[in-house]
Amino acid sequence: MINRIRDIRQQKGWTLADLAEACSPPTTPQTVGRLETGMRNLSLKWMDRLAAALDVDPELLVRSEKTDHPKIVARLTQTGPQALPAPRDAILATDLGGDGLLLVLDIEYPHGEYRPGDQLWLRQIAPEQSSRAINRDVLIPKKGGNFAFGRLIDRKGDLVGILPPGHGQKQEVVKNPAWIAVAEMLVRRL
Repeated sequence: MINRIRDIRQQKGWTLADLAEACSPPTTPQTVGRLETGMRNLSLKWMDRLAAALDVDPELLVRSEKTDHPKIVARLTQTGPQALPAPRDAILATDLGGDGLLLVLDIEYPHGEYRPGDQLWLRQIAPEQSSRAINRDVLIPKKGGNFAFGRLIDRKGDLVGILPPGHGQKQEVVKNPAWIAVAEMLVRRL
């Protein structure tokens, strides 16, 4: 098995010290480095500890050597595409997310920046966590089995205000939603 600790840590923009500090209890950057490189055994206890710190499922930390996995080979900078010193595993943003249920909104008609054929992956959160979703696109259930979709612009008490993505549409207010799903990743075929 190959561990993907470094790939996940780097994709989150963390240093060895950041990950070491996020562990509970904290550890040293050297220990994290040894676990990443295989110089120290990655036990189940360490997998659980590192996964909790990175907010991912423990099984995401390892992958089979037989499985081909998408690789990040370059980055597009101001001066153009630049090769990475070494390819690294591409980790889906949805895998790095959190605990909430993943939902997918299939786009059939163009709305704002969304095109037909797009899939918008959203992560479900509790309404009381809505402050972290302000100015992000959300899907909210309404009474009668319908949904509201748009940019979350306000939350006051049990009222949630969203602005639909189409031009000239008015704010929609949903009272006491059961949950809010926050846009996490856009999948668009080219």
